[in-house]
Amino acid sequence: MANIEQATLGAGCFWCVESFFNEVKGVIKAISGYSGGSVPGTPTYKEVCSGLTGHAEVVRVEFDADIISYEDILYLFFTAHNPTTLNRQGADVGTQYRSVIFYHHEEQKIIAEKVTKEVQQYFEDPIVTEISPLINYFDAEDYHQNYYKQNPNEGYCAMVIGPKLNKLRKLHADKLKDF
Repeated sequence: MANIEQATLGAGCFWCVESFFNEVKGVIKAISGYSGGSVPGTPTYKEVCSGLTGHAEVVRVEFDADIISYEDILYLFFTAHNPTTLNRQGADVGTQYRSVIFYHHEEQKIIAEKVTKEVQQYFEDPIVTEISPLINYFDAEDYHQNYYKQNPNEGYCAMVIGPKLNKLRKLHADKLKDF
């Protein structure tokens, strides 16, 4: 019986983050979504991209905690993006692209604070990652799920996600599934 847990993380565009975590050993699935907003109902991609809903693009990572820990998921998260830029990842700008850890329970909050403090030493600038309780989570529209896998030659995928994913694959080869 698997020991299934969830982590909900925002690290800029969800397409790249989802692609990376779907390759990590112990990850059952990574799902693109939105969280942290304050508008009622299910927001659309267009509404979230406006920056007016308060939602961040996030990935809900479902993982087997007997294979990979929440702590290790967070260490990978901090290498998958720049946690020192406020509301920005590369050319993606706005609160919807903020660096954020949405914790599911108090123990995750404590671990997130600990890991953030530990990894600060590897960054010249202060980490600005938000650590907040999970609220108002919604799966993104179907066409966003496995976007990179389905569209590897699309401009953004080829120019931004592909090179970043290759870098992460080299950096974390020991943590990735065998395909």
